[in-house]
Amino acid sequence: MSSNPKEQEKLDPRVKRTRGLILQAFGDLLAEKGFDAIFVQDVTSKAQVNRATFYAHFEDKYKLLDYWIDQMFMQEIEKRLLDACQYSPDNLRNLIVAVCEFLSRIHNDCPKPRQQFEALAEGAIKNRLFELLSHWLKQTNTKISTEIPATVAAWAMYGLASYYSHLKKRPTLEKFVDEAFPMVAVNLEQFA
Repeated sequence: MSSNPKEQEKLDPRVKRTRGLILQAFGDLLAEKGFDAIFVQDVTSKAQVNRATFYAHFEDKYKLLDYWIDQMFMQEIEKRLLDACQYSPDNLRNLIVAVCEFLSRIHNDCPKPRQQFEALAEGAIKNRLFELLSHWLKQTNTKISTEIPATVAAWAMYGLASYYSHLKKRPTLEKFVDEAFPMVAVNLEQFA
């Protein structure tokens, strides 16, 4: 199972439909009762698929969560057309906004996200950020290695967005991003 959009396009329509049903059921259940209270049986009942079908697509609910987060975050990126861009300070700012909004929405929509949920979300989002930033930076045709700057920027963005999403009294997103942007951008200035 892959989250690569090009590989997704090659999937049989029935596979796409079944995954869509499972993802929709899982998202609904996350909003209703939170990750810890969800069992595979809950997902299969809500999606109206049998357990064997579920396990043909996902190893367990943790792999499903990882895939769900990755797909939801990728939709957020695609909606903003950031996957079709190249590196620029404006695109970086828009990406920071997207991560902050996405994490805030997850924390608002999913009751009591637990540490395990947070760790899986963090891994999926940082991986997607790294892939996107690496893609952007490689488009600059630089001879400089992009791996370390993309890693540092992905971790910084996720950390700042996590901090923002957990604040009890949040400043406006625009104000927060204005303050956070230089901390991420300083690592990527060599590619501008």
